[in-house]
Amino acid sequence: MTTDARTLRTILVCGGMILTLSVGIRVGFGFFLRPMTMEFGWPRETFSFAIALHNLLWGASQPFLGALADRFGAPRMVVGSAITYAVGLALMSVSSTGWMLSLSAGLIVGVAAAGTGFAIVIGVIGRAFPAEQRSNAIGICAALGSFGQFFMAPVEQALISALGWAGALIALAVISLAMVPMAIGLRDDRHAVAHRGGQTIGQALGQASATPSFWLLMGGYFVCGFHVAFVQTHLPAYLRDQGLPVAVSVAAMALIGLFNIFGSYASGRLGAVYTKKYLLAGVYFSRSVVIALFALLPLSAYSVYAFGMAFGLLYLSTVPLTNGLIADIFGVRYLAMLSGLVFFSHQIGSFFGAWLGGRLFDLSGSYSVVWGMAIALGVIAALFNLPIREKSLARQASAAA
Repeated sequence: MTTDARTLRTILVCGGMILTLSVGIRVGFGFFLRPMTMEFGWPRETFSFAIALHNLLWGASQPFLGALADRFGAPRMVVGSAITYAVGLALMSVSSTGWMLSLSAGLIVGVAAAGTGFAIVIGVIGRAFPAEQRSNAIGICAALGSFGQFFMAPVEQALISALGWAGALIALAVISLAMVPMAIGLRDDRHAVAHRGGQTIGQALGQASATPSFWLLMGGYFVCGFHVAFVQTHLPAYLRDQGLPVAVSVAAMALIGLFNIFGSYASGRLGAVYTKKYLLAGVYFSRSVVIALFALLPLSAYSVYAFGMAFGLLYLSTVPLTNGLIADIFGVRYLAMLSGLVFFSHQIGSFFGAWLGGRLFDLSGSYSVVWGMAIALGVIAALFNLPIREKSLARQASAAA
C-alpha cells in the first residue's frame, strides 16, 4: 500500500470514529426522555423542544462551520467542537428546568454536533478522494459513523441503569473527548491546492441558489430529518408506552444502527454505479412503506425488531447519495459549506420531527398523527428527487469565475 493510500485510509477511519461518537451519543438522547420528564414533572413537549432546538441549531450553524472548515481546515474545527460537546453534556446533567435543557442540549450540544458532524468530515473526504471513489468513500464513512448508534444505544442505556441519567451524561461527556485525538487524522492536505483560483464563496452560493436541483435536494433532506429525529427522540418512549420492556427499545435502536451500517455502505457503492436521484427516490418511498407497515400492523417485539432492521437499512443511506450529488453537481471546493446548507434543511425537518412528536402526543395522547405525517412526507420526498439533474456545473462555474 502506498503512502497516499495509507493517508486516505487514515482519513476514512478517523472520520468514521468521529462520527461514531458524535452521532452515536446524540442518537441515544431518546433514552433520557422518560427519566428526565418523570423526575422533574415536565410534559414531553419540554424535552422534545430542547431536542428539536438541538437539531435546528445543529443545522443552522452547519453552513457557517462548514465554510470555516473549508477555509481553515477540519482538524481545528473538530477539536474545538469536541470540547464544546463535552461541556454541553456536562451542563445537560444539571439541567433541572426546561430553559437549562434547551441551553445545554439544544444550543451548546447542537452547535458542537455541527462541528463534528457529517458535513465537516465529508468535506475532507470529498477533497481527498478522486471522483470515481468519492461516493464509495462517503458510504464507508457513513457506515462507520452508523456503528455509533449500534454501539452507543446499549451503552447509554447501561450507563443510565448503572449511574442514573445525570451520571450517564457525565460519563458521555468524558467519552466525547475521544474525538479530539481523532481530529489529527483528518489530513486536509489538498485543501490549499483545491482553493487556488476559481469560485468565491459568493459565486458558489449564487450558483447553488439558482439551481433547482439544489432546492429539490433540500426538500428531500427535510423529510429525511423529520423521519430520523422523530424515531430517535420518540421511538423508545413510544415502545415503553405500549408496554414493551426497555430491552426491546434498546434492541430497536441498536438494530437501526447495525443495519444502517449495511445500508449506508450499500448506498455508497450503488451510488458509484447507478443514478443517484433514482436511488434516493427509492429510499424515501421505501421508508414510507416500512413506516406504514409498522404503524398499521399489530405491535410486538418481533415487529419492532423487523422495523429496526428495515428502517436501519434506509436510515442514513440518504447521506452518501445526497452529498455525492452535491459534489457531482457543484464540485468539492465548497463541499462542506454546500452540504451544510442542504443539511440545514434536514435539521429543520428534524426540529419538526422531534418537537411535533412531543407536542401532538401531549395534545392527543398518541403518536398516530405523526406516524401518518411521516408516511406522507416520504412519498413527497421521493417525488422531489425525480426531477434532479445530475449534470456537473463545477467546470462551467470555474470558467465563468
